[in-house]
This record gives sequence, structure tokens and C-alpha cells, in this order.
Amino acid sequence: MIQSVLVVTGAGGMGVASARRMGSGRLVILADYSDKALEVGVAQLKSEGFTVESHKLNVADYDSVKKLAEHAAAAGRVDAIVHTAGVSPASSTKHLIFDINLVGTANVIDAFLPIVTVGSSVVCIASSAGHGYKYSDSLEQHLATAERTKLLQHPEVTSDTELSAYSLAKRGNILRVQTASREYGKKGARINSISPGVIYTPMSISELEGPSGDYIRDIIAAGAINRLGTSQEIAAAAAFLCSADASFITGIDLLVDGGLVAGRRWVFPGGT
Repeated sequence: MIQSVLVVTGAGGMGVASARRMGSGRLVILADYSDKALEVGVAQLKSEGFTVESHKLNVADYDSVKKLAEHAAAAGRVDAIVHTAGVSPASSTKHLIFDINLVGTANVIDAFLPIVTVGSSVVCIASSAGHGYKYSDSLEQHLATAERTKLLQHPEVTSDTELSAYSLAKRGNILRVQTASREYGKKGARINSISPGVIYTPMSISELEGPSGDYIRDIIAAGAINRLGTSQEIAAAAAFLCSADASFITGIDLLVDGGLVAGRRWVFPGGT
């Protein structure tokens, strides 16, 4: 009997929640750069009865992602890939945000394309921040269609702050998924993104305690649901997108943001 495989990149709150939500009856391959995060995540899941193994991953390195994809394919039928790995503006530099969040997601999309089969589904975690700025047509075309190795080679792939770098990278994730949907569709597979709002994770708590904390609190207050989301709510959305109920859904970005983007559009004209 062929084993069903779930690949989850990122052993943080959303990654472990996704593994927990979708991992029953599957081999869960949990991948992360941090040995400590992997150790904790795998231990949690094993203690709950899941079949799980860890895999060291550097998403900024295409060869590292390719090895993960090949390992997963050798283990069984890869039915679902949930890509949550990333860094936040509060904990990283502009350079790393572009390398990990922008190029890293492109690496995942490209590396898993050869190994997906009919029925496979990929979900990439983007962000509501990717809906907050207007970019030039030239930059959006580049982010959507440039070769992976040339993704950073555009004069507008630059930023004055970590927060704006994060927004640009997440916009790139959304556009990259849209473009990839055709090639995935040729293999009978689907790919979508999820744009969370502010989710209660260690990453978001560090943001709230950092220089952008007041801005983020204002954004939350402008939303329709005045609270932080949970990792479980993102995992539920990922599970839906990977299910047969979503078999006609591909190439889209699902906002799971408590109405932040809708509220920001009218409370903060121009999306700022």
C-alpha cells in the first residue's frame, strides 16, 4: 500500500498546527532550519500519536528544498505540501527576508513541481501584508514570472525597512502561486496561498512588542474581527484547500485575516 505523505515546512505554530490537523493516517515530514524547533515539533506530534520524521531544511537554498522534495517522493505519494517556513520583520534583516520569504517560496514551488501527482495540493503561507501596498506593473510581472534565479534582479526589489521588505516578499508569494497554478494543473495538482492576518504565534508577539507594534495594533482595530487569529484557524484553511472539497480551487490567495484588508482599505485610504 502506497503511503500518503504530508510535507510541512516550518516547525512553528502554523506548521505544527497544520501537521496536527492534516497528519492523521499520513507520514508527516516536518522540515525546518532550526534543530531545536524540529526537536520540539516532532516530539509534540509523536506524543500525540502521529507518524512524523524531521528534515533539516534551508528554504533559501534550492538544492536543500529539492532534496526534501525528492525524499518525500521516495517515501510515498505526496498528497499535500504546506509551506509555512519564513521570517518576520522583527526578527530578521531585509536581505534575509528577501532570501527566505521571497526566494524560499519560489524554491518550494519549483522544487515540488516535478514530484507532485494527480490530486496533490500545495499551500503557501503568504500574508495580508502582501495586500497592503500598490506595486508597479513591471515589478508585479517580474515577481510573477521571472526565473527563480533572477527573482531578486529588479530595481524595485529593494526596501527601506524590514516591514516593507516583508510586504513585497509576501506579494511575490501570492503572484508566484498564481503563475504556478497552470504548470501544477498540467500534472493534475493544485497550488494556492493563504494570507493570514495577525496570528497568535511567537513571531507575531515579537512584532507587537517591536517598533511596528502600534501600527499592527491599529491595523487589528480596523478589522472586522478585533482579535488575533490562531494557528488552528490557519491550519483549518490549509486543510480545506488540500481537501477534495476544494478540487476546483487553484491559483488563489485565501485571506484569513479577520477582515484586516477589508477594514484597512477604508479606514486607511490607499492601504497605508
